[in-house]
Amino acid sequence: MADSIQTPLPETVAAVRRDHSAWTPLREPLFRALWGAAVISYTGTWMQNVGAGWLMTQLTMSPLMVSLVTAATTLPVFLVILPAGALADMMDRRRLLLLTQGWMVVASGLLGVFTLLGHVTPWILLGFTFLLGLGGVMNDPAWQAITPEIVSSEQLTPAVALNSVGFNVARAVGPALGGIVIAATNSGVAFLLNSVSFFGVIFFLYRWKRIYPERRENGRVRDAMAAGFREARGSHIVRCVLVRTGAFSIGASSLLALLPILARPHGATGYGLSLGYFGLGALAGAAVLPRLRRWLSVDALVAMATLIFAVVTAAAGHAEHFGWLSAMMFVAGAGWIGILACLNVAAQTMLPPWLRARGLSMYLLVLQGGMAVGSAVWGGLASRIGVPLALLCSALTMIVGLFAVRGFPLDNPIAAATGHE
Repeated sequence: MADSIQTPLPETVAAVRRDHSAWTPLREPLFRALWGAAVISYTGTWMQNVGAGWLMTQLTMSPLMVSLVTAATTLPVFLVILPAGALADMMDRRRLLLLTQGWMVVASGLLGVFTLLGHVTPWILLGFTFLLGLGGVMNDPAWQAITPEIVSSEQLTPAVALNSVGFNVARAVGPALGGIVIAATNSGVAFLLNSVSFFGVIFFLYRWKRIYPERRENGRVRDAMAAGFREARGSHIVRCVLVRTGAFSIGASSLLALLPILARPHGATGYGLSLGYFGLGALAGAAVLPRLRRWLSVDALVAMATLIFAVVTAAAGHAEHFGWLSAMMFVAGAGWIGILACLNVAAQTMLPPWLRARGLSMYLLVLQGGMAVGSAVWGGLASRIGVPLALLCSALTMIVGLFAVRGFPLDNPIAAATGHE
């Protein structure tokens, strides 16, 4: 058997801390292996999303059934994200991740087989989509919580930024690959490829020898959740992170939610390229983020990135030429990564390690729930007043939110966690 992946030695960590490059985390074999496997897995997930949406349109033209594909993916966030965080603090996170990754392999694989055999109905598709979403939500808190375990504290911010970059690169590549695969074969093949994409992460987890924390939660899930709520209720840092996340996610959801309409004149290829430029912008933003962190406080950086994202959101509603839309998506991607990297680092460090996954589950509930609610709100508003005005309203919401949350700073928790006093 291949040598097990080991957690970096203290000497290695000390050496890494002297380098503040945005790409330094990729020099650590542990993080590099995880990041590469995650990008492949994310790409498969986006292929799955394209395949599910396309297959539903082949099975039925009912707008309700088509919209339920997204709902089936989102619903588990509201149902199980908080228990998932408690489980991730109670169980060995490595073992929990192996279970959830295996769950998604089976669900995606079975859906692929049923599709190839022609046995899929709209409700079967929704059922398997829900099962995949359930596995993803059960996976998320533990997945996010392991990042501080595999990089040094000073590399946490660039590592989180690179994780977000990987997701956005997959967001750009996955739909395009999915479209090519579906056009050449059918959605069933895309589902099977998604099933295979999880094996890189599974192999990493199998080889990883995790150093267990000194303290781990015991007892019942309900009691663990209650303990997490008590800690969060008494923590000003937690309130700061959650309020900031909610204020951003609701307003920021409009651009990506309405992008298919903005890109419609440029066809499916234009839509895919628009997402690609968003991913490239995120990559560029991650590259300059460590330098900006030396010049700006966290709150100043978040405020600047939010203002940039808000201005681009408002302007995107008037981008008639593809070149302008692409440029705006690039800038939006850079702003997006600056905001989410800071929020993610704060969320991962706002509670002690034995409570980390529960804190992350609260953060993910606010972030993903806010994006889901915001998408519905801005979509409904756009149907009444038009896309440009809806985007302008969402931009104003983000700007007003900046002033409303001034009493909830992010500087202190991140500075304490990363050593940037």
